Amino acid sequence: MLHIAILGAGNIAGTMARTLNGMPEKDERFCCYAVAARSLERAEAFAEKNGFEKAYGSYEEMLSDETVDLVYIATPHGYHYEHIKLCLDHGKHVLCEKAFTLNAAQAREVFGIAEEKGLLLTEAIWPRYMPMRGILNEVLASGVIGKPHLMVADIAFHSDFVPRMHRPELGGGSLLDITVYPLNLAIMAFGDDVVKVDSSVQLNETGVDAQESITLHFADGKMAVIAASMYGEGDTSALFCGEKGRIHLENIFNPKSLTIYNGKGELVEKILCPEQITGYEYEVRSCMDAIESGAFECPEMPHKDTVYMMELMDGLRAQWGMKYPCEV
Repeated sequence: MLHIAILGAGNIAGTMARTLNGMPEKDERFCCYAVAARSLERAEAFAEKNGFEKAYGSYEEMLSDETVDLVYIATPHGYHYEHIKLCLDHGKHVLCEKAFTLNAAQAREVFGIAEEKGLLLTEAIWPRYMPMRGILNEVLASGVIGKPHLMVADIAFHSDFVPRMHRPELGGGSLLDITVYPLNLAIMAFGDDVVKVDSSVQLNETGVDAQESITLHFADGKMAVIAASMYGEGDTSALFCGEKGRIHLENIFNPKSLTIYNGKGELVEKILCPEQITGYEYEVRSCMDAIESGAFECPEMPHKDTVYMMELMDGLRAQWGMKYPCEV
């Protein structure tokens, strides 16, 4: 049985705990074993609320527990690099929240460490693992809307009141927190043969990206146009335009439905998201399968794909003249 631990006790850790407790595999394939927070009191409150066996007031103490097998990192992405290394140094498999690291160099380094140690390390970018990813790709390939030429997506969350969103040292801004979702969607739908990237950005007073527009040009002529902002609430949907119709994807980061229209704007079919706990369960199952098979990456998000996404975002920041303190 896999003993799962959570590093961090914030909101996203709570979502993962709720997911684990709702999975039918609990107490058969895995158990909710431990949680670590910056204070013992916070960890104990989390453990009691979510049914974890042990609580630790320091990350190092939890990682020194030899019973821990897989660690889910739920801290802000500015800390991911050091926390991934800490977990790997203690011989733990790792499922790390998005954005995986601050840049591609950090990602390549930790992947190299994991491979040397024979440990699983994967990014918890949940749409990559969800059934709706396969459903979308099947519909696009079916020809029901003809050849798809264009993706238009927006994602906007009023989150500029959150302090970490303004802190460059924590990877603040829209890119790693929000824009990462439509960027992943474009690559999942159209492939990774991006030949040109155009973008425009609005930097805030702390030097992080508050909102941006991005256009990805693919080798086969497809385009993906993305708008993202942390200043307001958006539709968070995507539209795929083809010669014979269009596809509307509701809720980019956790797709709720996929609706197909013909060239006359008439409804062809609406496909609802399969019933789920939170959507996190798919990445957990993929990790369990990988560990049981001795793999050090998950097929839904192999190391090369995470590095590619980080390189893509590095390139955008280079266009904007935006660096994180660790890069200066």
